Amino acid sequence: MEIRIGLQNTARELSFESKDGASEIEKIVESALGSGAKQLKLTDERGRLFIVPVDAIAYVEIGAEEARRVGFIA
Repeated sequence: MEIRIGLQNTARELSFESKDGASEIEKIVESALGSGAKQLKLTDERGRLFIVPVDAIAYVEIGAEEARRVGFIA
């Protein structure tokens, strides 16, 4: 699952792959934004922890769950 987080006043976005499902990531983001938390914490597929200040988030894009294709398509 690809996750992209846009940050205010920054030209680049934070992009990483997560092993969590789209609905689980959506719940984590909604709870962080709705509860007044100061930080959003997400983990990528390698176990690295990303901590993003909630006040700096411009948008969160959650990619579609799709299997990666390998090889050539005729």
